[in-house]
Amino acid sequence: MLETEVNIVELDVRPHLSKKLEPFQLIMDTVKELKHEDVLVLHAPFKPTPLLGILKMKGYSSTSERLESNHWVTTFVHKKNKTAAAKVSAAVQSKSLDRQPLAASSIEDLALNDVNSSCEGQPPAIAVNSGSELSAQDTASTLLEPTIVLDNRGLEPPQPMMRTLAALERCKPGEVVLIHNDRVPVFLIEELNQLGCLYTVEDQADGTAKVRIEKG
Repeated sequence: MLETEVNIVELDVRPHLSKKLEPFQLIMDTVKELKHEDVLVLHAPFKPTPLLGILKMKGYSSTSERLESNHWVTTFVHKKNKTAAAKVSAAVQSKSLDRQPLAASSIEDLALNDVNSSCEGQPPAIAVNSGSELSAQDTASTLLEPTIVLDNRGLEPPQPMMRTLAALERCKPGEVVLIHNDRVPVFLIEELNQLGCLYTVEDQADGTAKVRIEKG
């Protein structure tokens, strides 16, 4: 038994991803509603590595378990609930419904360097250094030259957003990421506002969009 009551909040984004919908905003809206004593259990078809870094900056530690080839369960615990971390795994196991229990382990802090690596179980296209680069003509800018240039066209959600956020994690404050997406990334822009990043959006004649992001 935990000394304080722990509320397990479960969120399964696999149905969203199967419909090619971007689940990032749903996840962040859920996080905003969490209390410090709440535990978020996220179900996804892959280990959401960039998300781990984002929530770490918001005060959350995490542990991930791969149940099946396309089923990862990641548990998030706020740092203010750290004294209960060793017992949270047991609480999660007892409240898991009709699924293989999570391996018992303490919640460990994940270094932000983890965000720089490819997400386990995800398509290689999500890796920051994969995919095609834009031409030198595309990178021309009267401002700072981009540190990282990404062509996210043709990728299915949530790959463009996660790929971009992972690239930002690699950058130092003031460095620039230039992305080319199939459309204006509305959910990404909302997150950039939260992160305090400066950005400019340039609509292209073919309906795509280029976004220049300066890390705050």
